[in-house]
Amino acid sequence: MNKKPELRGRAARLARLFPTGSGQAARTPFVLLVVLLLGGGLIGLLVLNSALSEGSFQLDDLQKDTKSLTDEEQALQRDVDAYSAPDALQRRARELGMVPGGDPAFLNPDGTVRGVPSAAAEQSSVYVPVIRPPEALATEPAGTSPEPTPTATGLPAPTGTPEPASGTAGQPTPTSTIPGR
Repeated sequence: MNKKPELRGRAARLARLFPTGSGQAARTPFVLLVVLLLGGGLIGLLVLNSALSEGSFQLDDLQKDTKSLTDEEQALQRDVDAYSAPDALQRRARELGMVPGGDPAFLNPDGTVRGVPSAAAEQSSVYVPVIRPPEALATEPAGTSPEPTPTATGLPAPTGTPEPASGTAGQPTPTSTIPGR
């Protein structure tokens, strides 16, 4: 009784296009495909999240390094500024025995001299306090005076050199040599 009527003509041709059978597709392959897609998506998100976290940690480390290097650069720039200040340059020049120059004379292109040259001025007896860099103050033992005592000429004696004897006041005092300067 459940027999389908036989189709003819156009209906028969269309009926051949549709599958004959139970009418339900197999569900197992479709379920496996959906589970694999969902699992692959979750694993992909986990890998992406891990890569972003690692990148943020590296960014944080690089920012800390940048901050410490910037601080070091600023400290070095302060040291350079302290050493190149006019009073520091003048102090170092006096320690080396240099004196201010006299009036200069200039040569014109035709070979004539313009100006009257004069000799360098003698060292004055004005006491110039020694300004030391911060690292030199930290290495001095407690109880020592940071200011050197003036010599017979009125200038401070270079650090590390003994005072001249009374019989050698007219002779120059030997200065200590610092390697690399």
